[in-house]
Amino acid sequence: MSITHPYGVVPATTVRRGNIITLANVALGVGVFAGGFVMIEPAPYELIFALLLAIWFHAGLKISRTILPLLLCLFLFSAGGILSTSQSPDIVVGLRYVAITFFLSLTSILFAAVIADDMGRMRLIFRAYVLAAVCTSILGIIGYFDALPGFEIFTRYSRAMGAFKDPNVFGPFLVAPILYLIYGLLTRSITTAPIRLLLLTILLTGIFLAFSRGAWGVMVVSTLMMYMILFLNEQNAKQRLKYLMLGVFGFALVVILLTVALQFEAVSSLFSERARAIQSYDDHRIGRFARHATGFNWAVDTPLGLGPLEFGKILYEETHNIWLKALMGYSWLGFAALLTLVLWTIIGGFRMLFRPRPWQPYFIISYCVFIGHILLGWVIDIDHWRHFFLLIGIIWGCFALEYRWQRYRRHKKSTELISATSSSTPAR
Repeated sequence: MSITHPYGVVPATTVRRGNIITLANVALGVGVFAGGFVMIEPAPYELIFALLLAIWFHAGLKISRTILPLLLCLFLFSAGGILSTSQSPDIVVGLRYVAITFFLSLTSILFAAVIADDMGRMRLIFRAYVLAAVCTSILGIIGYFDALPGFEIFTRYSRAMGAFKDPNVFGPFLVAPILYLIYGLLTRSITTAPIRLLLLTILLTGIFLAFSRGAWGVMVVSTLMMYMILFLNEQNAKQRLKYLMLGVFGFALVVILLTVALQFEAVSSLFSERARAIQSYDDHRIGRFARHATGFNWAVDTPLGLGPLEFGKILYEETHNIWLKALMGYSWLGFAALLTLVLWTIIGGFRMLFRPRPWQPYFIISYCVFIGHILLGWVIDIDHWRHFFLLIGIIWGCFALEYRWQRYRRHKKSTELISATSSSTPAR
C-alpha cells in the first residue's frame, strides 16, 4: 500500500515510520513533563520511558558512535553497582537500587540518541521541562502558604518541595528551566518577555521556598557561568550593553522578590536558619563531614564497597557525597566510570562553549547546570536524580551533533578541493 503525494508516491512503510516518530516525539515531551512529579518510586516517569524505549527501538533509532563512550561509562557504573551488591546483606534491595540506576542511564542514552537524530527535539524537551517546573512549583507554593486544603503534601519540614519527595531535589530541578527563561529574556523578542517573566517569577519563588542551600548555589553558579559565556560569545557592543542592563534588572527583580518574601515571619526565620553555610548536622561529630571522612577511609580497604544503601544503615545517614556514594555503593569500578564520564563531559564540553552552532543555547544551559550539579554532588547524592541524567543526555547529544557538523565540514572542504583541482587541470 502507498499514499499519493503531490511530489510522487510515498511508501506505506515510510508513512508508518513517520507516524511512529510523531507518537514517540509526543511521548518524549510527556516523559520529560513527568520528570516534575516524582513522589513515589517507581514514578510515572519510569513507565513512560519504558514505553519510549520500546517505541524508539521499533522506530529504528540508531546510536551515534560519539555516544558510545557515554554508553560504556554508564554501563560500567551500573556494573560496579552489581559488584558492590555482592557485599550487601540484602542482595535484592541492592539489585533493585542498581536496576533503577541502570534504567536512568538508559534514559540518558535515549535523550542523546534522539537529539543526535534531530536537534529540533531539544526545543520540545526544554518546553516540556519548563511546563513541568512551573506546574510543580505552583503546587509547592500553594502548599507552602497553605492556600488550599490538602496541598500540604507538597511541603516538607516547612519547605516547598513540589511534587517531589525532597525539597533538595525539587530546588535543583528548577535551575535549568530558570536559565532557559533567562536566556529567552536576554535574546528573544520583547513581545514574549511578559510571559517569560511571569514563568520565571513562579520558578524563582519555588526555588526560594524550597530553602535548599544547594539549589540556591547551583542557580547562582550556573546563571553566572551562562551569563559570562553569553557575554564573551557576543561580538555586538549593543547586545553586550543589553546583557548588562538586563542583568542589572534581573538582579533588582530578585532583590525585590526576596524583600517581599522576607516580610513573612515564617519565611524570614527559616531563611535565616537555612542561609547559614554550616548547619549543626554538618559539623557534628557524626555529622555529614565526619561521615565523609569515615567513608573515604573505609573506601581504601573496600574495593567492592559496602553495597548500595549499606553506608546509611551503618551510620544512620546516607553518604551525601556522590563520589563517596560511588565508592561505597558502586565499587572502585563504578567510581572510576563516574569520574571518567564527568571529566570527559566537562573537558569535551568546554571546547564547544564558544563555537557558534544552532544548538549552542541548549548546550550552554545544560553544561552550566551540569557543572553546578557536579559541585552540588560533593554534599548530596545525585545518582538517582532524573533531571541529572537528562542533562547528561542533552550534552552528549550535542557532542554527536558536533561530530556530524565537523564531518560535514571536512567532506565539504574535500569536495571543494577536488572540484578546484579538477577545474584547474588542463584538458588533453
